Amino acid sequence: MAKLNENYLNIKQSYLFSEIAKRVNDFCEANPNKKVIRLGIGDVTLPLGSLVIKALHGAVDEMSKAETFKGYGPEQGYDFLRNSIKDYYKRNGVEVEADEIFVSDGAKSDTGNITDMFSTDNVVLVPDPVYPVYVDTNIMNGRKIIYMDGTAENGFLPMPDENVKADIIYLCSPNNPTGAVYNKEQLKAWVDYANKNGAIILFDSAYECFVADPELPRSILSIEGAKTCCVEFCSLSKTAGFTGTRCGYTVVPKAIVKKTSDGGELSLNHMWNRRQTTKFNGVPYIIQKGAAAVFTVEGMEEAKAMIDTYRKNAKLISDTMDELDVKYTGGINSPYIWFECPFNMYSWNFFDKMLNDIQVVGTPGAGFGKNGDNYFRLTSFNNYENTKEAMERFKTLFK
Repeated sequence: MAKLNENYLNIKQSYLFSEIAKRVNDFCEANPNKKVIRLGIGDVTLPLGSLVIKALHGAVDEMSKAETFKGYGPEQGYDFLRNSIKDYYKRNGVEVEADEIFVSDGAKSDTGNITDMFSTDNVVLVPDPVYPVYVDTNIMNGRKIIYMDGTAENGFLPMPDENVKADIIYLCSPNNPTGAVYNKEQLKAWVDYANKNGAIILFDSAYECFVADPELPRSILSIEGAKTCCVEFCSLSKTAGFTGTRCGYTVVPKAIVKKTSDGGELSLNHMWNRRQTTKFNGVPYIIQKGAAAVFTVEGMEEAKAMIDTYRKNAKLISDTMDELDVKYTGGINSPYIWFECPFNMYSWNFFDKMLNDIQVVGTPGAGFGKNGDNYFRLTSFNNYENTKEAMERFKTLFK
């Protein structure tokens, strides 16, 4: 008889954003004439840039001709895109090799799939609050998880504890959900901890494009010692609006090498390459051509214009919180604003109040861990007009 993976019994029956969608859909069906403004899920609203669209159209035309048609492509990504990403890192002061870059359909997939590389008896360290994918994928595999507290007192940026021993560490900066950003000294402390303890840091850098402060690192690989212990995940979802087009990349340094039980060695880069060639058929050629356009000088200018629009929205939300004297983090160097629920409310209760009273959707902090029980997340990814209207509605809660 086939036996199922009973670790699935230990995860929440509904993924956070699926539960939000259900509640919003139920409300909309019951109130079809009420306009709901969504500042919850981190989905973008601006269309793809003109250079990306041009590249996509060009790639479609290529697929229509025998001499330029593409069939199966390299699972790791086409060289033209991997080299474009390599150049992007170099422009930001980080040296990586093209064969350390693996093109994927997004950071969410890779942060979950990377667990294939690790034994189930590894101890995993995650922050609380935390992006649910980090937790759920490891629960599915039956690993022990240790939580480190992210609180207002530490700026929602937990630091290493020498009394806690972990093998795999998840970090996200700019952070989802809190919007907090680690500085160079803080990341150096994490890198030193990982190297000292033989641990590996899985660093989610999906929101690096929002870092405007030149003193803040956009890549953990810019930190001395990181290439022996850090894997970095990134995405074009927020950089260039690829949430529906699906393209990201993961950097697995060749310097990450671990001893095997029989005294041999295993390269994480070689393992990930083997995993991808076995379980992944690669990102479509058409999408990769569009992605390559993003990394041109002109493409990055278009992407920056998009990001600036979302930054403007984030400032609008932050200014509203300042006006109402609501404590928050994020909003600067991040598309997320993380704030204390007013009226001492539990976050899911505040979610229902927002939806029912002012028809604005956010994300309850409880969905990110116990330290989020009384917090709430808003995103800057709607358009400016809707964001402004949402904030005007938000102010009415305090009258």
